[in-house]
Amino acid sequence: MGWLSLMGTPLAHASLVIEITQGRDDAVPIAVVPFQASGGQPAEDVAAIVAADLHRSGQFRPLPVGDLLSRPSRGEDIIWRDFRVMKTDYVVLGRVQPQGEGEYRIEYELHDVARGARLLGASYTAGRGQLRDVAHSIADRVFEQLTGIQGAFSTKILYVTVNERDDYPFQLQYADADGHRAQTILRSREPIMSPSWSPDGSHVAYVSFESDGLPKIYVHELATSQRRVVSSERGINGAPAWSPDGAQLALTLSRDGNPQIYTLDLASGQLTRQTNSRAIDTEPRWLPDGRSLIFTSSRGGGPQIYRLDLSDKSVRRLTFEGRYNARPDITPDGRHLVFVHRTDRGFQIGVQDLKRGTFNVVTGTNMDESPSVAPNGTMIIYGTQEGGTGVLEAVSIDGRVKVNLPSKEGEVREPAWSPFL
Repeated sequence: MGWLSLMGTPLAHASLVIEITQGRDDAVPIAVVPFQASGGQPAEDVAAIVAADLHRSGQFRPLPVGDLLSRPSRGEDIIWRDFRVMKTDYVVLGRVQPQGEGEYRIEYELHDVARGARLLGASYTAGRGQLRDVAHSIADRVFEQLTGIQGAFSTKILYVTVNERDDYPFQLQYADADGHRAQTILRSREPIMSPSWSPDGSHVAYVSFESDGLPKIYVHELATSQRRVVSSERGINGAPAWSPDGAQLALTLSRDGNPQIYTLDLASGQLTRQTNSRAIDTEPRWLPDGRSLIFTSSRGGGPQIYRLDLSDKSVRRLTFEGRYNARPDITPDGRHLVFVHRTDRGFQIGVQDLKRGTFNVVTGTNMDESPSVAPNGTMIIYGTQEGGTGVLEAVSIDGRVKVNLPSKEGEVREPAWSPFL
């Protein structure tokens, strides 16, 4: 273990900072009133976290707390005129009360200002360390109630950090979707690449070069830090991707010559070759139906994205716009293909509607890589360069909302958004 370290402790300095750089012009105005706290202020400001989550989605415009004309904590205390005059569509309010040693009761309500009606309300009992979880859960419910789309604020993001000043410069970390509560899964002196979540969020797979500088694919259980090598073939062992049922990994191996796509049954260890071309086939991702893969291939003369039917091994090209399209991901409904697209400006994130056939470049940066789609299909997180340093950014699937997630220390790259947890 001299070349790596397994850890599970929070690293405050590694937290990401959320900066909303572009929102929607038609964002919904909403007031999130500071929750009434009895018995002293809790360790976390639940209302502020809810407001930040909704703001980060780009679909809501929270009213600044300083502009509030009143601060009700219960529905019956709302002075509707105070919110109508501020042209606010909805109000979130609540209370935080101590419940014995280190526990709190958190209650919230969501109200429609125009109708003067309560839309939602619930209560939680949580420990001091669970207040952020409660806040994210409230934001999820408010988001779903008002948009009809399941909220993804309670999810996690997985990413690799690189800090050459550290004894273990490569670290695999995960954090809340808002960048808080970062934890280190693995610290290594050798590169870590291609992290991927299992469908239930309990395991991650990744490529590590820690053993003799050669790439191996590991499966790592987050709760116990137990891990095992699942692929150590000669040559390339790369790009692991979990099947929707969690039973298999799709991966890239060069054991038989050119890099090709294989699937690995995790229970039996059985390896099946899925592509057989003279080109480079790599970067597989499963389609939601579990019966097909998308992947990058040079079989057309340059990197393009193809679809492989696992039942009959038929392959169909999906991308035709431009000479370079790679690193694919797919939205949970299977409709939108997300990938790195080369333009005259550099490498940017493109989105192709597989149903309509339309294509859009949704980022304005020029060194974008590793797009990963949120489990509700609304946002894409990706790596890019800012001032020569690797950072993470997020963009909505339509390109209208942009969020910056710079790290306080070191480079950040290769993000992966978790499933719903």
